[in-house]
Amino acid sequence: MRIPAQSVCTAIRDDIVSGVFERGSRLTEELLARRYGVSRVPVREALRTLESEGFVVTRRHAGACVAEPTEQEAADLLEVRMLLEPLGAARAAQRRTEAHLKVLRGLVRLGQERARRGEGEDLRSLGGWFHETLAQASASPGLIALLTQLRHKIAWMYAVEQPARPADSWAEHGAIVDAVARGDAERARALAAQHAERATAVHRLRRAGGAPGRDARAPRSGGRVRTSQHAVNTASGRH
Repeated sequence: MRIPAQSVCTAIRDDIVSGVFERGSRLTEELLARRYGVSRVPVREALRTLESEGFVVTRRHAGACVAEPTEQEAADLLEVRMLLEPLGAARAAQRRTEAHLKVLRGLVRLGQERARRGEGEDLRSLGGWFHETLAQASASPGLIALLTQLRHKIAWMYAVEQPARPADSWAEHGAIVDAVARGDAERARALAAQHAERATAVHRLRRAGGAPGRDARAPRSGGRVRTSQHAVNTASGRH
């Protein structure tokens, strides 16, 4: 059975985001095909897609390698998110379905409950599902694709600390859902913009090879992210 390139692309992207493949590491078709149990054809297609997304670069005499984004590129992603997430919330207010509202309200209830209990890891997952569902509610395929790609790249470049007051963050989520439910696009846009701006403060730039505690705050100026020259380990990590 032929495994589609999209599935291979997702697997490689996940391994890049999780750090299995370090920045600057070579990504040879032969080793990737062996790792995922596929032929080189879907691997080649997947690498082209990942290059268009900015996760992979092609270098002379080296071939495909994991990209090494600059601090400015990382900072730009957060700025783009601050523009697109409010747009998504405004579109959701105009286009959401009752099914979207049901899921969003359920996630807010769970998030508020977990926040009271101090269950941080659950909150991280619930927050991701909330923003993914809000994007889906925009019913704009192009915008959904952009926001999904942004989430992947931000997760790759940043570590996100738990907010000092997670209950406040989930209260903001609840207010956004209320505006979406009322069909108030401008209110949803404004609330989402405020939420995205506050969320930026808890993002810490990942530095390859650095201890988590030494990650920098969200960058404001240029400069290269430190890289590691370790070879790709194709025998470990997620499969």
